Amino acid sequence: MADSKPVPSLNEDPMAAEALLRDVFGMIVDEAIRKGTDASEKVCVWKEPEELKQLLDLELKSQGESQEQILERCRAVIHYSVKTCHPRFFNQLFSGLDPHSLAGRIITESLNTSQYTYEIAPVFVLMDEEVLRKLRTLVGWSSGDGVFCPGGSMSNIYAMNLARYQRYPECKQRGLRALPPLALFTSEESHYSFSKGAAFLGLGTDSVRVVKADARGKMIPEDLERQISLAEAEGAVPFLVCATSGTTVLGAFDPLDAIANVCQRHGLWLHVDNLLKRCHGSQASYLFQQDKFYDVSLDTGDKVVQCGRHVDCLKLWLMWKAQGGQGLERRVDRAFALAQYLVEEIRKREGFELVVEPEFVNVCFWFVPPSLRGKQDSPEYSQKLSRVAPVLKERMVKEGSMMIGYQPHGPRVNFFRVIVANPNLTHADIDFLLAELERLGQDL
Repeated sequence: MADSKPVPSLNEDPMAAEALLRDVFGMIVDEAIRKGTDASEKVCVWKEPEELKQLLDLELKSQGESQEQILERCRAVIHYSVKTCHPRFFNQLFSGLDPHSLAGRIITESLNTSQYTYEIAPVFVLMDEEVLRKLRTLVGWSSGDGVFCPGGSMSNIYAMNLARYQRYPECKQRGLRALPPLALFTSEESHYSFSKGAAFLGLGTDSVRVVKADARGKMIPEDLERQISLAEAEGAVPFLVCATSGTTVLGAFDPLDAIANVCQRHGLWLHVDNLLKRCHGSQASYLFQQDKFYDVSLDTGDKVVQCGRHVDCLKLWLMWKAQGGQGLERRVDRAFALAQYLVEEIRKREGFELVVEPEFVNVCFWFVPPSLRGKQDSPEYSQKLSRVAPVLKERMVKEGSMMIGYQPHGPRVNFFRVIVANPNLTHADIDFLLAELERLGQDL
């Protein structure tokens, strides 16, 4: 609209800009938080892509819009987004809302700093060190190093790069021409980021040797031994074993002690202190000057592959401060208890069948609709059962009643995977989940 008034900047009209932010914060509390965590509200408002494009009016134009229009844009973004804090959202490995973590994120975004040097992020550099130190003590380490990463995939890529550097430090300068063919080992149940990381780092996906897992999804140490010997016989140099504690689908924990023994026998890398900076550091003279007036070891940005780095520690630190270690422990215990409650309810109900006995908060199961019950010996049973989860997923999403992930797994046809992670879940939410699947699938 040519006659619309653009949103003022802080420099032009601080009062109007402040009013806009207050309106947006109020909208967030009402629409994203209050309604987004209300079980009586929809988890999502499904729209087909072309319709959603029109509703959002995504085109970027030469003329700015009024404050009222911008507020409506914000409202539409919230309205049509999936409410991952909703008690009926079980779709991913994350869910729920912690107010202290959210407060930390708001502060982080408002301060808009980058965590590479102490001079620009003094509070967060020190906070980062303390949170990482506390996390190390939880796994029994009295020393070490670490960084917060954007996600698990990036963390795995860091591990691969560090292991390669530890074995062949000359590769930092000379690149791949300094390396023999390398081999890393990971379970068939591990995250796909290991293959992506191998391609990204120039190792090639053929360098990833897949180790067999047992029926519960745990890496088999004996097959790890076999794969290492096979790689050596083929002329490759083993340099890394990637174990998993809580696999993506089944939530399985690899036998770490047995795997560690294999690594020790073959000299494979598990953990090296103070390797991050040596591996990734570039000593940029415009940023990491060594003659600063403070302890330059606090300029931690040279440990990471990024330059600008988002602050990630505040939301965890603030939540930890509010809950305390005991409060966080109770939260974990409650998640496990609710997962066990779901398992017990699945066993009670006709038409529900566990895939495996869970050892984590991943609960995997089939919903067998009325038409397939008692027909497990039918030649078409598996094929028909595989179509159930996709149909129910479409129905629940289009109704907005809940969201659950599904997937096939080896010879197992499509099944549901519920992640019990939301700290605000109740037995009533678990009961609804099962009842809703029964309702949505009663005609199948």
